[in-house]
Amino acid sequence: MGKNFFTGIKKKSSRGNGLLWMMALLAIAVVCAYLPIGDMMENILSTEDAVGANVDADASSGGDNSSDADMAGAAGVNEEENNVSGNSDTDVADASTEGRVLPIYSVETEEKVVAISFDCAWGDEYTQILLDILAEYEVTATFFMTGGWIESYPDDVKAIAAAGHDLGNHSENHKNMSQLSTTEIASELLSPHEKVKELTGIEMELFRPPYGDYDNEVINTAADCGYYSIQWDVDSLDWKDYGTESIINTVLNHKSLQNGSIILMHNGAKYTHEALPTIIEGLQAQGYTLVPISELILRENYHMDHTGRQIAD
Repeated sequence: MGKNFFTGIKKKSSRGNGLLWMMALLAIAVVCAYLPIGDMMENILSTEDAVGANVDADASSGGDNSSDADMAGAAGVNEEENNVSGNSDTDVADASTEGRVLPIYSVETEEKVVAISFDCAWGDEYTQILLDILAEYEVTATFFMTGGWIESYPDDVKAIAAAGHDLGNHSENHKNMSQLSTTEIASELLSPHEKVKELTGIEMELFRPPYGDYDNEVINTAADCGYYSIQWDVDSLDWKDYGTESIINTVLNHKSLQNGSIILMHNGAKYTHEALPTIIEGLQAQGYTLVPISELILRENYHMDHTGRQIAD
């Protein structure tokens, strides 16, 4: 009994220990298998919480995703036609389509006329050169000026006026007007208005929103201040500094160039003064007469189409 008994116990003990080790290894394997899943789930939940927080933050802040490209197309007008009458100076803001109040992009006319306009917001290096070119070709244009530019270059303002060109309002500080309150919009308009009036005695009536950025409130407030809001249907893209030939080709071959077009240029762009003579000659060769915007637009008995084209009733 003694030897066989103890041998049996050792064998049983050995089997028991082996079973315990197997169970321990299995438990470790199970734990290791489940731990990464737990970590992954925790990471997923953390990520979802972070995303949710960002979404909530965007919602509370209004989620503004606008860009410069959007500003240039803040012009964006409703694709559906719905002409609304504007029959007097005070009715200019009623020229709308589908609830959107539109500025004037171009004017419907049987006359072969177009208008060249210059935005003046920085620098005067080329202003006198542009005036000399316009005088040489006996062309009258429109200059939209910011309050800062008026203040910095009062002699240029007087020279533009003395040459018979339109003086237009381009706001005081060149801000995105649609982001301002009604009071701020009015202030942005009235400050340069008073500066020009003091310098030249001229009461400006044409307004171009900086960046082409506007909404109903901007156009309506401008109308309340006595202004016609003016955009453009031909962008020279001179501000991109692609070169003289690029500006010439862009304007003269523009798909929107037509009777009543309004052409956008900038007094401070690098190549504009070099391109201007050829543009004038090219437009004249196509049969166009160049006029200031003040002579192009209608002031009563008109309606607007969905492109912002002003049409006589």
